[in-house]
Amino acid sequence: MTTATQEETLGFQTEVKQLLHLMIHSLYSNREIFLRELISNSADACDKLRYEALENDGLYAGDAELRIEIEHDAGAGTVTVRDTGIGMNRDEVIQNLGTIAKSGTADFLKQLSGEKQKDAKLIGQFGVGFYSGFIVADEMVVRTRRADSDQGVEWRSKGEGEFTIADIDYPQRGTEIVLHLKDDAKEFADDFRLKNLVRKYSDHIDVPVRMPKVEKARDEEGNEIEGSETVSWETVNEATALWVRPKAEIGDDEYKAFYKHIAHDFSDPLIWSHNKVEGKLEYTSLLYVPERAPFDLYQRDGVRGLKLYVQRVFIMDDAEAFLPLYLRFVKGVLDSRDLPLNVSRELLQKSPQVDSMKSALTKRALDMLKKLSKDKEAYQTFWNTFGDVLKEGPAEDYANRDKISGLLRFSTTHTDSATQDQSLVDYVERMKEGQKKIYYIVADGFNAASHSPHLEIFRKKGIEVLLLHDRIDEWLMSHLTEFDGKSFADVAKGDLELDDMADEAEKQAQEETAKSKEELVKRVKEVLGDNVQEVRVTHRLTDSPACVVLPEHEMGFQMRRMMEAAGQPLPEVKPILELNPEHGLVSRLESTEGSNFDDLAHILLDQAVIAEGGHLDDPAAYVKRLNLLLSA
Repeated sequence: MTTATQEETLGFQTEVKQLLHLMIHSLYSNREIFLRELISNSADACDKLRYEALENDGLYAGDAELRIEIEHDAGAGTVTVRDTGIGMNRDEVIQNLGTIAKSGTADFLKQLSGEKQKDAKLIGQFGVGFYSGFIVADEMVVRTRRADSDQGVEWRSKGEGEFTIADIDYPQRGTEIVLHLKDDAKEFADDFRLKNLVRKYSDHIDVPVRMPKVEKARDEEGNEIEGSETVSWETVNEATALWVRPKAEIGDDEYKAFYKHIAHDFSDPLIWSHNKVEGKLEYTSLLYVPERAPFDLYQRDGVRGLKLYVQRVFIMDDAEAFLPLYLRFVKGVLDSRDLPLNVSRELLQKSPQVDSMKSALTKRALDMLKKLSKDKEAYQTFWNTFGDVLKEGPAEDYANRDKISGLLRFSTTHTDSATQDQSLVDYVERMKEGQKKIYYIVADGFNAASHSPHLEIFRKKGIEVLLLHDRIDEWLMSHLTEFDGKSFADVAKGDLELDDMADEAEKQAQEETAKSKEELVKRVKEVLGDNVQEVRVTHRLTDSPACVVLPEHEMGFQMRRMMEAAGQPLPEVKPILELNPEHGLVSRLESTEGSNFDDLAHILLDQAVIAEGGHLDDPAAYVKRLNLLLSA
């Protein structure tokens, strides 16, 4: 019987009622998942104690056995999950259990200092997973005592906006969670049900998960003695780290269950790769590609990395040094024999062993994605979720640029679909005879790219063009210079060259046309003045009267607009205006004089800028000129 003192009722630090409703009804599709989450948190608490005890083995207080215990009471309708891990003090309980998805890691690190802080990059998933208990419970009670404290704490809540916390006498370190089951969840207060859930979801946990085993006492002849029972603790899980077992002994369901444990995810992974390396370096890796993106995928300082073990001793939950940032979606475990135990993040980054392992793991992850790409539907799921992140690769990882390029997917004029499902390998296989370049166009959206005037000659000749419409695409192409010996060419920059796909007669006709329009080009340039850097005749247009292009090595329109929107000052660059000599408006321009010529020349320039997705400096002047021309 515990005696509660200093009891107080506090409100949750978030809109907990709405968040709990979302979690209970949306986040977890399978109710039984609550036990996996609570066991995972208990295992994390045991890992944290094991880590702290490396410097202070007095934390064990004579009980060095780390374990998780599960009990149930069908009559009372309760399930209890108990561990002998690090435990929590009063402040930690308020912080960790008073906020949805509150990670204890950040605050834990703040309490450390100096080199010790560098050595600690610990787990802290005691947040969302804990609250999954409310899927099956209408009340949860937590009793806990930190390993370095004599004071126990009790936390109690019905998940409706507030919780009660009190100091209690709690004789052992660790944490005990009691779930008071809802009427429609009493099925979980069953020995057989709980054992099956442990074996289904947590068989791989390297902390023993025990449950009480009730047996009838027997006489010397083996007969049961009425009214006499003995209770012993039975280890339910294998308690063997899954990654150290031979691959031939591990089934797909076990791999999937292990992923859900380490990633705190409830969806199956798309693919995984389990490898043991022996030789100069010895380590085992188990890498996963998730199906779903974490909420902090695009936060540069978000939590990411592999779980790091040294000879099965837990060291670090989010070891970032072993994979490049563009592969931050990869989850998994790395167990090495070659890294010093008390290794800091700085040493990790400078260690030759880490550099070698990072290179090998990066190639392993890329090979895993290449294997996944053979399943078109599964890879499309991956690309729709993580494609923008993988596009960061060519700039960050020059050594693997070719491998990454083969994994990229694009929209193209071949399908004219906004879905990015065409690879560069597909493009090269479809290239026209005599085509030496891979053509692309960058725009603010798919429709702007697909309907750009720059594509007209390419559509006429049946030449495929990549339609790039993501915000990162122009930055990507600035680092992607060639693929399979073919260089990339932006159709909206520089002079149009169609390699050997134009015959001599066509080239001669184009030169004669350009020569015949020299006077027109000169007049237009005089009228437009500093609004353009050059005016010339083009043969890239078939339906539009004009278009604007930039010099070959100039920053593109899309990138300029993004940087200007971010407040980045840029030097002004005037576009090149290209006129279609076959278009009726250009012919009309050639025969127009005076102010009408000036107005029509400006209208053609403004229309070309609009077609490119640009913005006019003086839209009112454009409308005025257009109205005068239409009413003439």
